Amino acid sequence: MTEAGSSAVRDEIVSFPDEDLILVNDQDEEIGHLDKLKCHLGSGILHRAFSLFVFNQQGELLLQQRSSDKPLWPLYWSNTCCSHPRRGESVDYAVNRRLQQELGLSSKAEFLYKFKYQAQYDQTGAEHELCWVYLGRCDAEPVANTTEVQAWRFVDPAQLSAELSQHPERFTPWFKMEWQELNSTHADKLKQYTRNLRSL
Repeated sequence: MTEAGSSAVRDEIVSFPDEDLILVNDQDEEIGHLDKLKCHLGSGILHRAFSLFVFNQQGELLLQQRSSDKPLWPLYWSNTCCSHPRRGESVDYAVNRRLQQELGLSSKAEFLYKFKYQAQYDQTGAEHELCWVYLGRCDAEPVANTTEVQAWRFVDPAQLSAELSQHPERFTPWFKMEWQELNSTHADKLKQYTRNLRSL
């Protein structure tokens, strides 16, 4: 595991409770806008989001541990980058913006699928999202934004599956759902990214 504190880091506020997110219906049709704080109160209000999985040339997945300052699932491990398009943004644009803001990286992200879920953190807050899932590649070393990322590491897919089985409580709920879906419905596509290209 590579800790954010032992490598290049920066400290920049890139998330704001009053930023407008995109409200959607079950068909992912835009129906309005609401600030991020209100979108996550109680059981949450359905809004558009994304999850990005970035793999290196060895086929390892870049994981991040969420900052201790996160109101929902602080210090949980999750996939490379998860966030929301803001009002007026496309999801593709938001994926690239957020990857740069959180980890100082860029990647040509490939859209794979989307799904709806609701996950309750506690009585005060939850995630309720229509989430677009992307895959990408990048071999650069992350420059973690410590306001968002506590730590990061590259992990072998087989090791990750074992960790998820042995210690599911350490990981965010959406990540567990997505990893299961990637390994079942989208297994052929996942294999393209988890191959060790350096051994070819």
